[in-house]
Amino acid sequence: MSSSDASPTPVARQARSRETQNRIFEAGIRLLEEGGPEALTVVAVAEAAEVSVGSVYRRFGDKERLLLALQARFTDELAAEFFRRLADLDLSAATPPDVVIAAAVEGAAGSLHSHAALMRVFMLLGTQNPAVLAHGSAVSVQGNQVFRDTVLLAAPALRHHPDVEAAIDFAYRMIYATCAHRIIHGEYLESRRPLPWPELIDQLRRAVTAYLLSSH
Repeated sequence: MSSSDASPTPVARQARSRETQNRIFEAGIRLLEEGGPEALTVVAVAEAAEVSVGSVYRRFGDKERLLLALQARFTDELAAEFFRRLADLDLSAATPPDVVIAAAVEGAAGSLHSHAALMRVFMLLGTQNPAVLAHGSAVSVQGNQVFRDTVLLAAPALRHHPDVEAAIDFAYRMIYATCAHRIIHGEYLESRRPLPWPELIDQLRRAVTAYLLSSH
């Protein structure tokens, strides 16, 4: 889950410039989390970052470019968390298949959960802004690849599927779609029965593990 190579984020080479840029990023992210895209204006970002309006314009040009740069920074952090969750477990082909699959599910779903507020902002923006949608889609597809590469450590246990790659792809779609639905609509849209995030992720782990490992 990493951002595309053509990042809209400008390169800040000097320490002072990097510090200013980071303050702008932190302010922009905070505004998006607290007030959504309507709260993101160049003036508001400048005030929150305690920099001049001109400083924001010089680095990003306008609100649209600032928004895309914020999305790129956010998805880089999301990708790093997904990789870190998996790397910390030191998985290998010798790891039991159910442990591998559980790690992949919990890594993907847990990363989405921990960034749910901003995910919701960019998911909704993607329904209106083609550039936001394109970047979000590219990052999600790359997340699919990370999930696939992890689950393939358990490939011998998945050979009963006629198409192992298709089965893994469907498993990721199930995880992503379920988490996206929760992020957008909340806990109670389709049911009044409580299902908090930890339980939702646990049930996804059970469902995906059963789907991938069951031969029936």
